[in-house]
Amino acid sequence: MRDLVYPDGTAVLTGAASGIGEALAHGLARRGSHLVLLDRDAERLDAVVAALRAAHPGRRVDSHLVDLADAEATARVVEAVRAAHPRIRLVVNNAGVALGGRFDQVTLEEFGWVVDINFRAVVQVTHALLPALKAEPGSHLVNVSSLFGLIAPPGQAAYAASKFAVRGFTEALRHELAADGVGVTCVHPGGIRTRIAQSARVGSGVDPDEYETSRRKFEKLLTIDPARAADTILDGVRRRRGRVLIGWSATLPDLVARLLPGSYGRLLALGARRRPAVSPQEGM
Repeated sequence: MRDLVYPDGTAVLTGAASGIGEALAHGLARRGSHLVLLDRDAERLDAVVAALRAAHPGRRVDSHLVDLADAEATARVVEAVRAAHPRIRLVVNNAGVALGGRFDQVTLEEFGWVVDINFRAVVQVTHALLPALKAEPGSHLVNVSSLFGLIAPPGQAAYAASKFAVRGFTEALRHELAADGVGVTCVHPGGIRTRIAQSARVGSGVDPDEYETSRRKFEKLLTIDPARAADTILDGVRRRRGRVLIGWSATLPDLVARLLPGSYGRLLALGARRRPAVSPQEGM
């Protein structure tokens, strides 16, 4: 498959108001893409759109406010996007949320909220926009999984379940869509410096003080600039890479999980002795 051509193509991006999503929006604009941006944070989304239009007056930048936890609202927005853009060159499912707490410390509602946004919305957006991708020669789909789509540590049952699901879904689509000429990439970020730790929910059964202490310590591990992460993703997508891992905090656990698939938990337990077990995950 030939390299992806960014200039003059339309890119649809979820979770575009901050973090990796905001950096991806700017990276895509610099590469010549027209943008359709989705997020639930109106103020931040408006600021991103204004900055993009000021920096790249030749790019079309549309935006839609939507909470991906709401399946009906998501359906209305993606159908509007498809109607306005019958041919789409790139779809990036980047939006994601985190939830701290062991499985026995979270409610089913809290667990379902994570799965809805991190996985169901990915499936829903992809299903709705796939005809537009197939109509555009040389198109590409990107789904952002996680470091926790490679390993599953304690305290992240909901998040890991959703991100492993994204990984499996994306790998199946890569094989299914090859004959249609649609490229597919699964992204596994490591410790990206974003707001996901700050905005993570805390399980109802988690002690708030314990979680806050853990969050502050864990945030110190989030060292990778979102702009660097975005460039790594977009360069990998341009070359049609099936997987993009960002940072040693993703590549090393991936190697360990491959070498010790049934026993890497022992290494996680050793690491947990040096920091609290309950912690929000790396950034989107």
